[in-house]
Amino acid sequence: MFTGIIEEVGRIKSIKKGAASALLTIEASTVLEDINLGDSIAVNGVCLTATEFSDSSFTADVMHETLNRSSLGSLRPGSSVNLERAMKADGRFGGHIVSGHIDGTGLISQVKDDDNAVWYTIRASEDIMRYVVEKGSIAIDGISLTVAEVGAGYFKVSIIPHTGENTILSAKQAGDKVNLENDIIGKYVEKLMNSPAETSPASPGAGCITESFLIENGF
Repeated sequence: MFTGIIEEVGRIKSIKKGAASALLTIEASTVLEDINLGDSIAVNGVCLTATEFSDSSFTADVMHETLNRSSLGSLRPGSSVNLERAMKADGRFGGHIVSGHIDGTGLISQVKDDDNAVWYTIRASEDIMRYVVEKGSIAIDGISLTVAEVGAGYFKVSIIPHTGENTILSAKQAGDKVNLENDIIGKYVEKLMNSPAETSPASPGAGCITESFLIENGF
């Protein structure tokens, strides 16, 4: 589990490509401070497992499904990446709940300066847009951001200078692809609302959460 608060920007040292997979070696420093084999590290928002590490880098496997779902396949040696270690149980929850399981990718269609802020307009498929709500949260390349505007097939976010200086987002331009992860809470709510009722002779309708049930109970 992650929070979307980027700890550092790393650099791709090498990529070994298989038939439908890849092995990434990533140069870093902060995320290596307490690293152990098997640790989860989010790379541009994608949860990867550290399989090897040294004083200056770690290695992670990327499977076929991950390459299909994310933008990791477009990385090259020298590419900069956002890095975040899994959240500690005693840590501050500065962003929002980020699983590191990418829902898909979006395309930056516009980048616009606004005094000290920068606006990014991102186009995405309906499968992603259905969970995007104004003032809600979304992870873009692993960065926890607030959705400022939602339109037909697009949404906008505005970033402060600190975010631009400490992530790779400031280097992105119109036409670049980004990893997107929707707020997981909305997906769970939708699943529960659409699940068929589980009934038993003792409790008809038990286990079913419906709109009328929520209204009756003050939601």
